[in-house]
Amino acid sequence: MSERLAVLIIGGYGTFGGRIVELLEDEPRLALIVAGPSPAKALQFCRGRGNAKAELVPAGFDRDGDLAAQLEALRPAIVVDASGPFQTYGEAPYRLIEACVAHGAGYLDLADGSAFVAGVSRYDAAARAAGLYVLSGVSSFPVLTAAVVRRLAAGLSRIDAIRGGIAPSPFAGVGLNVIRAIAGYAGRPVAVKRNGKMAVGHPFTEQMRFTVAPPGRIPLRSTLFSLVDVPDLCVLAELWPQANAVWMGAGPVPEVLHRALITCGWLVRLRLAPSLAPLAPLMHWATSRLRWGEHRGGMFVEVSGADPVGAPTRRSWHLLAEGDAGPLIPSMAVAAIVRNVLAGRNPPPGARPCVHDLELDDYDRLSAARTIHTGWRTDPPAPDTPLYARLLGDAWERLPAAIREMHSVERGRVAHGRASVERGHGPLAALIGWVMRFPKPCADTALTVRFEAAAGVETWIRTFGEASFASRQLAGIGRSERLLVERFGPLSFAMALVWDGKRLSLALRRWSFLGAPLPLWLGPTSQAYEAAEDGRFTFHVEIGHPLAGMIVRYRGWLDPDGPQSR
Repeated sequence: MSERLAVLIIGGYGTFGGRIVELLEDEPRLALIVAGPSPAKALQFCRGRGNAKAELVPAGFDRDGDLAAQLEALRPAIVVDASGPFQTYGEAPYRLIEACVAHGAGYLDLADGSAFVAGVSRYDAAARAAGLYVLSGVSSFPVLTAAVVRRLAAGLSRIDAIRGGIAPSPFAGVGLNVIRAIAGYAGRPVAVKRNGKMAVGHPFTEQMRFTVAPPGRIPLRSTLFSLVDVPDLCVLAELWPQANAVWMGAGPVPEVLHRALITCGWLVRLRLAPSLAPLAPLMHWATSRLRWGEHRGGMFVEVSGADPVGAPTRRSWHLLAEGDAGPLIPSMAVAAIVRNVLAGRNPPPGARPCVHDLELDDYDRLSAARTIHTGWRTDPPAPDTPLYARLLGDAWERLPAAIREMHSVERGRVAHGRASVERGHGPLAALIGWVMRFPKPCADTALTVRFEAAAGVETWIRTFGEASFASRQLAGIGRSERLLVERFGPLSFAMALVWDGKRLSLALRRWSFLGAPLPLWLGPTSQAYEAAEDGRFTFHVEIGHPLAGMIVRYRGWLDPDGPQSR
């Protein structure tokens, strides 16, 4: 092997190990030893990474074999255990750590078991004496969550609760060892902090709903999260002892499979079944083949407490990953630490859970070139916060002044401008347009929009020439949380406010009739956006239907006249 920094990745051709390779293979100063029980699979994996700048070295590695001899032969500077499941490492779960300390190699693992991660601290004195770092749980839980909580908790006068969750895409590809870990602990007791003291929880038998919604992005659909056994349950409780509760969950989809797992978890909790471990192969088969929905995943962390003046507050951080970017996130912490080592920033010596060794900036450098988006929210917002500002969170300040001014209608306003209107020609389009009272077609007409605001609900009365139609807008709740709901009589449309740097678009996500939800494929199509051109507020709205074609299209500009007098 060359003089490159040698990193041994045990499980390197597996789900998480392979993603570590993907995140590091562009670095020519690295020699990545891709290892596992099958040398043939390691060789095949390395041959498939044809564009790698790092040196890829396939190798066999037996975790139950002579570890000292294997490490001596491979001579790694850093050992990464990406195999698992860590909950089943037997009577000597830390053999690899002991061998790494004896060999003089730094150690990182992606352990997801709270007990395993907590137990690593017993090697702290030995690691310090050897000048080595031994870091456990080097993954989203607890590395990323701890970094986020530090940011969220800054300036709070009190912390009451910490909770978070991860919602992987149904197409993310979950490895068999992850499924084995879940099957091993589902329904079985784990330590959870509640009401200010450690108590007993039962994974996948305790649920909550949350909407992952980075400001200015299309949110994930309202997701059901179940309690999971992750290091955060103990680690975050120790880092923030003032918090009365710590809860972490996972929101796998499709939800029907999640609910099947919940049912099986209850069988274990009620002692009607000893464990779900025998079902792990079937569970892996189901998650690998029964996939539908959006190829998007996300994560959230929320801290509840009191702001600097003592008022109750909830601060939350949201992450959205599109497509294949999401599955990389659990492996990013290892990649970030290895890159820091290359830059001469070694973690301090000692053995510990990895909660102080990375910050959000380390993640930002890895995710900048990928379709990963994050943002912050504070609830409840100030009483006089406009509706759109409440929904957009920290994206509100990124909007052009003309758009912000138009939607600053907490006291109401009237705006005047000009518009053009087009109408569909088919009989069904004409009927729908007549029922909705849409304006008649015209190339240019005066437009007046009166905004009225009361109790968080805005009424928009649009007058094109002499014809008027109205709608009500409000913040969605329940399954429509974080969405803007617009009501036209018995019809309600829930839309995401999406800011792409040029336009504020309204993306339809749900619709209903008299409160009864209806399938999107049966609903209307829409293209609606706002922009600022030469400092002036402009709009474009087009509504259609697959059966009727285009129903109405209107576009134009508006100038606000200022708040209404009261």
